[in-house]
Amino acid sequence: MSTSFAQMLENITPEIYENLKRAVEIGKWPDGRKLTREQVELSLQAVIAYEIKHVPEDQRVGYMGPQQCSSKSEPIPNLLFKSDAIH
Repeated sequence: MSTSFAQMLENITPEIYENLKRAVEIGKWPDGRKLTREQVELSLQAVIAYEIKHVPEDQRVGYMGPQQCSSKSEPIPNLLFKSDAIH
């Protein structure tokens, strides 16, 4: 991380965090301008860095909850086909 990026991360307020998060979600800045690929990447990095310091793990972007081995999970019923409909 460059020094200027690290310094920027130290100055992110909750409002800036919400704006960055929203911009990444919709791909646009609040004024309607589209984010470039680099802006998306840097904004997402900033969101993740902010969340590590300020947001509980279960509320962070990408949190998937506790994971368990598939052998312990319940099977998902096939709603499209009944077992006797497949030959």
